[in-house]
Amino acid sequence: MKATDPQIALYTTEQVRALDRAATLDLGIPGIELMRRAAAAAFACLRKRWPQARSVCVLCGPGNNGGDGFFVAMLAHEAGMRVGVIALGDTALGDAGEARAQCGRAGVPIVHGKELPQADVYVDALFGSGLNRAPEGDAATLIQHLNARGMPVLALDVPSGLASDTGVAFEPCARATATVCFVAWKRGLFAAQGVDHAGACELAALDLPISVFTQHVPDARLLAAQPLPKRARDSHKGKYGHVLAIGGDHGAGGSIRLTAEAALRVGAGLVSVATREARVVALLSARPELMPQGVHVPRNLGPLLERANVIALGPGLGREEWGAGLWRAALDANKPTVLDADGLNLLAEQPRELPAQVILTPHPGEAARLLHCTIAQVQADRFAAVRALAKQHRAMVVLKGSGSLIADPDGMLALCPWGNPGMASGGTGDALTGVIAGLLAQGLSTWDAACIGTGVHARAGDLAARAGERGLLASDLFPYLRALVNGRLDG
Repeated sequence: MKATDPQIALYTTEQVRALDRAATLDLGIPGIELMRRAAAAAFACLRKRWPQARSVCVLCGPGNNGGDGFFVAMLAHEAGMRVGVIALGDTALGDAGEARAQCGRAGVPIVHGKELPQADVYVDALFGSGLNRAPEGDAATLIQHLNARGMPVLALDVPSGLASDTGVAFEPCARATATVCFVAWKRGLFAAQGVDHAGACELAALDLPISVFTQHVPDARLLAAQPLPKRARDSHKGKYGHVLAIGGDHGAGGSIRLTAEAALRVGAGLVSVATREARVVALLSARPELMPQGVHVPRNLGPLLERANVIALGPGLGREEWGAGLWRAALDANKPTVLDADGLNLLAEQPRELPAQVILTPHPGEAARLLHCTIAQVQADRFAAVRALAKQHRAMVVLKGSGSLIADPDGMLALCPWGNPGMASGGTGDALTGVIAGLLAQGLSTWDAACIGTGVHARAGDLAARAGERGLLASDLFPYLRALVNGRLDG
């Protein structure tokens, strides 16, 4: 991955340590100076978010994260706030030890214990990044009491108890109102449970020059909104691709309708549907712009496959003889394909070579079946799981979920920062299949179709959720999909 803007670059914990070393060794910035800069950024965030706060309680661990916390406490004390520090242990290490000593000399009371005093804002400086196990002992008790308070919490770098590489929240894990991340974004803030525990996130690069970042390639990047090219006035439907959506077995007709309409809503020129004969009238009645055709056996797919330039395969397909036969025929056509739902389940049962251009869009359950592991193992490291799938199938892969991930076969990785729990309802994944297929049909590369499609779909979900997350329907996304691909909304 090319070096990129620090605001969208995602790093592993080890990579951020390398950035720290570069700042110290190459630029000559002392570690304690970086600590002071981190504290200044954190205190500025605290004053901005809670300007009425008059009292602060800072929870400090023995490492560098605790050192940041000691300096935050000093700044709050100098600003005239009532400040208390609860420290783990009697000593701190390295630069953190000096920060603790300065904090004590400044007159800030430092105490030990497991009970939290009353405060307007609590600062979590217990562990920060790099933790790979559940907090124990007094630290665990402090985190539990912190969460029970229900008061504003500012986490330094990452919430204590959160795995900064994966976003897995150990038990207990601090639940922050806001998090100030230092130097560079840690991947886990945007993935899995990290989104819930980190709250509103801010990046403080600590005034490091861009040269530090250009020398260290990030592990992944955050998606940014990308406009689609403006269409020429001299246009016709043949310029914008023909999607063939295949699926809709008995009892699952809605899935393929959502896929097909989503492809239209993002601008595909034509969308055909190969489905059960019983679905044709309903599809025409609901959306006459679609071109559904009843398909009884795989050989009936031939003419439809010839006309299409992209296939959306799997929603409502089923795994019985009818669906499996269409699945094999469609993949044998070796056309650009978006494979989802039962198309992925069939692939797990019957591994085979895939088309040269293919995008897989599994949810964690489908990913687990493809990787022959458990859902818990997928969720324990979503970054590793999506990369394994992309390499295994030589495919673009979109791993859906909190912080949806897009990976290519060479390990390039992007993370979608949009989306909300309201999208956890039947049909939203089917719509995503159609969105990506519709963009692929318009000439986007598999990488761009996967990234832009995932982003547009998630942003549409966020716009639809303005009316409330509960009760959000997949079809609620359609007007926002159309607006977003036309550049009419910022959401």
